[in-house]
Amino acid sequence: MANGGPVEHGYPHLDTVRASITALYRRLSYDTIHTFAASVAPADVAFADTDDLHLGAQRVAREMVRHYRLPDARMIIGFREMTHAANVELAAGPEYFVDLNDRFRTHRRDIGAALAHEVMHVYLHRLDLSFPGTRDNEILTDTAAAYLGAGWLLLDAYREDAASSQKLGYLTPEEFGYVLAKRALLFGEDPSVWFTSPQAYTAYTKGMAQARRDEQQPPLTAAGWAGRHRYAKDRRYAQDHHSSAHRPGAPYSFTPDSRGPLRVSFPCPTCHQRIRVPVRGRVRARCTLCRTVLECDT
Repeated sequence: MANGGPVEHGYPHLDTVRASITALYRRLSYDTIHTFAASVAPADVAFADTDDLHLGAQRVAREMVRHYRLPDARMIIGFREMTHAANVELAAGPEYFVDLNDRFRTHRRDIGAALAHEVMHVYLHRLDLSFPGTRDNEILTDTAAAYLGAGWLLLDAYREDAASSQKLGYLTPEEFGYVLAKRALLFGEDPSVWFTSPQAYTAYTKGMAQARRDEQQPPLTAAGWAGRHRYAKDRRYAQDHHSSAHRPGAPYSFTPDSRGPLRVSFPCPTCHQRIRVPVRGRVRARCTLCRTVLECDT
């Protein structure tokens, strides 16, 4: 939790964020992820200054448990002085002890953001999904919370001005915006209407621009040397043996002969799994992992 110190910006963890989204699809499946199409509603985690501190925190924790579909998990919330925003004791359950920073006694509007991260730790613990190393595992937790509908609270907790700053989570504001944008493009959702922080809205728009750039990248941008070499070889073979009809906007096009279709490989822009499809000029394929429909000219 940054408090008065500098807030890191940009996309220093983008590779780990993308790997986290891929890991979610592999562990949960496309159908399970689509059960999280509805985000946590602002009214369900609203926390007024007149609310009882402990009862209100328990209410918000129950809402996070409901959202993550952990019906047999009970969160015991406490407050104490600590360096980090919060901490959860991961055990066999069904009870989990969550400590929140004493600062939240007077900053109650951000309790939902802290619990979105900590309850996600419990969710991933039960899934037995983790990354090696504390840093990468925390990035996985932030990414999962944002992609599964509760992480907009973490971005909304980001506030910065000339005198002070606050940011929860391990992702930069722009990385939170990127994950939320990926989710928005998948579900047709606009989380920006829920933001109370103008800095959060700015970070979200930057993240959306990055997510849209992902969709505009040529299919072999993320391919390794072997993939590009194989594709170039297949393309040369096709150009030597098949007629090619140039179309505006398509760098090259060709059709396979009777010996069977040539195939190329490129990464899915949503989950980054590599997809092999026939070379037919206009390629339309569906990712077998996340079911994203992809279209491009080859």
